[in-house]
Amino acid sequence: MNENEIDGRFVALEMKIAYMEDFIAKLQEVAVENQRTIEILRQENTILSGRIQDLSENIEIPNRKPPHY
Repeated sequence: MNENEIDGRFVALEMKIAYMEDFIAKLQEVAVENQRTIEILRQENTILSGRIQDLSENIEIPNRKPPHY
């Protein structure tokens, strides 16, 4: 291989690395945003679970046996 071929291959590798670094940075941004979304959904799930529990305790079910039965 002559010097021009080596330089060309080196430049191609540098370009690939630059694209990969950019891609990884974008993936990291997406991962961070997904984690934020997961945390919000967990909080909402906890709130809704509590509300459902409260509602289910307050609903009277017909023909329900008393707790001492």
